[in-house]
Amino acid sequence: MFKLTVRALVCLLSIALAGPLRAGEAIDGPIVIKFSHVVAEHTPKGQGALLFKTLVEERLPGRVKVEVYPNSSLFGEDEEMEALLRGDVQLIAPSMGNFEPYSKSIKLFDLPFLFNDMAAVDRFQSGPVGRSLLRSMKWQGITGLAYWHNGMKQLSANRPLREPDDARGLKFRVQTSQVLEEQFRALHAKPRPMSFAKVYQSLSSGVVDGAENPYSNIYSQKMHEVQPYITETNHGLLDYMLITNTAFWNSLPDDVRDELLKISTEVSVEVNRQAEALNQEAKQHILDAGTSEIIELTPEERDRWREAMKPAWKKFESEIGTYLIKAAQTANR
Repeated sequence: MFKLTVRALVCLLSIALAGPLRAGEAIDGPIVIKFSHVVAEHTPKGQGALLFKTLVEERLPGRVKVEVYPNSSLFGEDEEMEALLRGDVQLIAPSMGNFEPYSKSIKLFDLPFLFNDMAAVDRFQSGPVGRSLLRSMKWQGITGLAYWHNGMKQLSANRPLREPDDARGLKFRVQTSQVLEEQFRALHAKPRPMSFAKVYQSLSSGVVDGAENPYSNIYSQKMHEVQPYITETNHGLLDYMLITNTAFWNSLPDDVRDELLKISTEVSVEVNRQAEALNQEAKQHILDAGTSEIIELTPEERDRWREAMKPAWKKFESEIGTYLIKAAQTANR
């Protein structure tokens, strides 16, 4: 309760300080935007951050400077949201599980086997319901600008996972997300929430037995070197929402804000276009390394995983909203 109260106060203060935050546009220098993220630069998010910096400094020369801090070098996954609300950074792109304390609706994106493929994700996110979720946290001091893809998640483990029962008893690293924890409990596995920066060491030391990630994360963080088996489940979505502090955003000159929004949209198109290619490239690198066996499921085997994880839907359906789930499912057709 105390933690939630502190978070609420931080949110309110960030909104109340909209006037002073206008000082971000220094009299003798450019507006500085600190963009913090937790992954490597050659992942989809890492590439997106660098492209955003390039385009902003090309189109707003001398007016806006973007500083990119990759690989948790400024703030870790557990710290970056409150850092944004304090105004210590101006842009972050957290994965959807990190929004759980701020919006129950965004739990939608963590439901397993919700989307058949990335084309369905695009249809939903570009539609009116998907766009409305970008604005769902404004009152908490968070403004969503765009969705960035990282790709579909695969299961890695220290033993082969072909059937849902193979996961029984294993400890899996998860992001801090009730939905993801329930997903693994449905498999009779043990979810272990932890920050992304700790995953490789935890896998290497046996603190956890497995994890769920797109191929680009598995390869860029060298998880394949300590995970002998990867099962291509495509069971979930790892997407990011590019967000900014609402007070900071509202304090910007109109023309600067309009240009930044235009750039964020352009960058999103490019990030999402490249994400699948980067994941396929990472998959090939893993195959070439020969450290992990990639297990490809038959349609029947994948259906059994889908059915095994379905209790996570039932538990959170009323909280997320039946209409949201139906809208997402409609995008599959």
